[in-house]
Amino acid sequence: MHGLFFLYSSLNFRSKLELITRPEDMTFHFKIPYFIGFVSILIIEILIAVYVSTGFLRHTVGDFLVVILLYFLLMSFIELKVITAAVIVLLVSFSIEFLQLFNLAKILKIEDNPIMYTILGSTFSINDLLAYLLGIATIIFFEKKLLKKF
Repeated sequence: MHGLFFLYSSLNFRSKLELITRPEDMTFHFKIPYFIGFVSILIIEILIAVYVSTGFLRHTVGDFLVVILLYFLLMSFIELKVITAAVIVLLVSFSIEFLQLFNLAKILKIEDNPIMYTILGSTFSINDLLAYLLGIATIIFFEKKLLKKF
């Protein structure tokens, strides 16, 4: 038994797998660059939603940008590790996408609300999941390679 405890403590799983920030490590801190990124992408998303009704730009690029939008929003106000914020955004995005399999918009009776209907979506698509993954990969690439934030 003593040997197993030694093996476990020597591996120090917590430090090797620090994906989730401890609640006491999370602090609220307004960061202007992330907020500017959020507002900029929000404007682009609104323009896409208003002026583009179908196609690659509306569906794929919009889904790619939405995870970056959510990441910027989260990082604007909460001090998190890059990977933690990226995983949170990916989990939220995937959750919403998988809820579309169960026709969440109809269950919530929001088909008549165009804003909520657009946000939640109506049809599940593997392509959306791929766009979310590519958006998260882009975030991680830029944070790691260009901003050296890892």
